[in-house]
Amino acid sequence: MSRMVVKFTLLFACVMAVGTVSAVAQENQAESAQVVALDECDPTTFNAALGPGFCKNVTLGAFTTLTDLFSKAAAGTPDPGWDFEPDVVKIRKGATLNVVDEGGEPHTFTEVAEFGGGFIPGLNAPGETTVPECSGGFSNLAVARTRILQGSHVQINGLSKGEHKFECCIHPWMRVKVEVK
Repeated sequence: MSRMVVKFTLLFACVMAVGTVSAVAQENQAESAQVVALDECDPTTFNAALGPGFCKNVTLGAFTTLTDLFSKAAAGTPDPGWDFEPDVVKIRKGATLNVVDEGGEPHTFTEVAEFGGGFIPGLNAPGETTVPECSGGFSNLAVARTRILQGSHVQINGLSKGEHKFECCIHPWMRVKVEVK
């Protein structure tokens, strides 16, 4: 009988420990989360077309030329090397969302009502139009404020409960959903 009491006591202690670890993990989740912007720009072709130092890619051999980037987008198969990671982030209300550009070129992290096209028509999927939040490109101050340069970061605070959609207004297939609980 005493062995059974010991077994149940140990089982109860394990269940309580797992519950405590889970609660601590959820509390830590409220502090912050990170999204990383990635790309594989080819410094030779991007810098020749867009100016010296535009592309500062530091990957080893994983390069996409500027022509290939546009060709893939036009075919409806955008380059998967341009991405926000992770694709879905779950945070608690009050958490800070840190967005870091670890790619080789600038991006935006723009909140949109619905995913859609960016402000460079040649990088939009076939038939996709520019979403209102990206209209005007960097001449639109609201878009310019969401730009993140290579090696820099932005912090997003004060997101309300619910689902928030963010995309890069330059490379509109770079998308992330943020679920705020």
